[in-house]
Amino acid sequence: MEQQISDYLSSVYNIRRLKRRELIKSFDCGDADLNDFILKESSLYRQALLAVSYVIESKQDSNIISAYFSLANDKVSLNDFDSKTEFNRFRKFRFVNEKRLKSYPAVKICRLGVQAEAKGLHMGSFLLDFIKSYFLMDNKTGCRFLTVDAYADAIPFYIKNGFVPLNEEDAGAVTRLLYFDLATIADDELDD
Repeated sequence: MEQQISDYLSSVYNIRRLKRRELIKSFDCGDADLNDFILKESSLYRQALLAVSYVIESKQDSNIISAYFSLANDKVSLNDFDSKTEFNRFRKFRFVNEKRLKSYPAVKICRLGVQAEAKGLHMGSFLLDFIKSYFLMDNKTGCRFLTVDAYADAIPFYIKNGFVPLNEEDAGAVTRLLYFDLATIADDELDD
């Protein structure tokens, strides 16, 4: 079923990077902060080289933006944990001794919004799968983790899509730092 949904969405929508000074004229996902970012701030973040935004548009009418996401570089590091012991537990099962660093490369999903009319189409999960594969296929720099500061009401969505809390210190906060370990995806999906 998931593959059928993904195939359908791929046949109906394009995903493309916004141009440097491109402005989106209309978008409403029901969240003022997410709307404001894509309508007013995404081009400023791009010009400052802080984040890059991507839009999901109808193949039939490129003026119809159904969703967007924004990405920036990040890291998972010792500072993300309450103690060095917790950080060591985190990396112990993921890296051999020679690869135990003080931080590991990640990409942050800064924003992810789906138009109100597109909700219920599984667009958000489709986009997370796209982002995961985007950093596995033809990865140009090395990226082990995806991170997100998820709003409290979005945490179940991210957990359903394989993300887990990085630590316990932000449990119950307005946002919570979650991560996805790209190494958990089968090796056959990796590009040689």
